[in-house]
Amino acid sequence: MASEASTAPLRLLIAEDDTLLREGLVRILTERGFEVLGHVETAQDLVRKVGGLHPDVVIVDIRLPPTHTDEGLRAAAAIGERYPEVSVLVLSQYLESAYATRLLSQRVRGTGYLLKDSISDIESLIDAIRRIARGETAVAPAIVARLVGRQRVNDPLEELTKREREILGLMAEGRSNRAISESLFISEKTVETHVRSIFAKLGIPATEDDHRRVLAVLTYLRPQSGGSA
Repeated sequence: MASEASTAPLRLLIAEDDTLLREGLVRILTERGFEVLGHVETAQDLVRKVGGLHPDVVIVDIRLPPTHTDEGLRAAAAIGERYPEVSVLVLSQYLESAYATRLLSQRVRGTGYLLKDSISDIESLIDAIRRIARGETAVAPAIVARLVGRQRVNDPLEELTKREREILGLMAEGRSNRAISESLFISEKTVETHVRSIFAKLGIPATEDDHRRVLAVLTYLRPQSGGSA
């Protein structure tokens, strides 16, 4: 993963079989100062090129040829095993919360899961790329919002205050306590207090590891059936 102290541009590799989207990403990211090392259309080519080019961040569509199912997820897992220093941002056309949880359970750090519809917000896309390059986690707010808003029988989320729900959503996106405090204009100490309360009410073991915290939250929030949300 790229060092925060490094002044060199982040080096990216893109796997996307939609020509218009792929070329658009290459152009936009190049204009914003990233170094795009290349692009591929299949998961197999992606894993092979990562081994030769060693990018800082890989951007991969979740559905690639030949089956257009979960090739991107499997490529992310393979990259995590062989090249754990490379961060991975997965793009999806659909709200697939189970896939997001699966991705995060496969990779320890430097992982993102965004919806294709949301990448029209260039600043959010760039923020996600830079965050995962630092080893953080970035999950699409739309996925988090759907999970947090999902109603269940005897749902412990009902015990959370409005502020705690806001913080839970930001936690699930991969935001640190400091980032949450800045977003909500409250002190970091106040955020820490709310986080402890959230974990206690939901029965989630407390942890200082941001990634494990995200995974714990998403695991709790995901549909009980394990299917896509």
